[in-house]
Amino acid sequence: MALKPTIYKAQVELADSDRSHFDSLYLTLACHPSETLERMTVRLLAYCLQARQGLEFTKGLSTNDEPDLWRHSDSGELEQWIEVGQPEEPRLRKACGKSAEVLVYAFGRSADTWWKLNSEAIAKLPRLAVWQFQWPEVEAFTALVGRTMNLNVSIVGGVIYVDNGAESVSLEPIRLL
Repeated sequence: MALKPTIYKAQVELADSDRSHFDSLYLTLACHPSETLERMTVRLLAYCLQARQGLEFTKGLSTNDEPDLWRHSDSGELEQWIEVGQPEEPRLRKACGKSAEVLVYAFGRSADTWWKLNSEAIAKLPRLAVWQFQWPEVEAFTALVGRTMNLNVSIVGGVIYVDNGAESVSLEPIRLL
């Protein structure tokens, strides 16, 4: 029997001063059995950073031809393709051919090595931006996560401040491309 994903519910009060976007989000995240909790939390951060009408979590790891998040226009055109982790250049090239904008949110202990090995090829791709979360910051944020969570997320000057009512952390993604 196949293992089922673990479901997480997040109520997020989002205050993104950088984009003047303020919202109350009610999100359901499915953590695939082969997905780490850290990866799921970076998907949540990516959602908060890009939140707007039409942004959706996809089937993710269980589907090779979909990103982690995407946003379609009202007419159904793919406007934004968002990858989390350390995707390979061919996958990003394909994404750049399908979407008006491609974003990568890299993280993990080996993210620096991934970037050193792939940056030259990835930098040649159009309509692509790459950001990196520092691993200790991701671990600190993951410690705030529960199956049901209420989070306040503020984004000011590129810094993400997250508070769960008892503890808080800050994350500062670094723009690589």
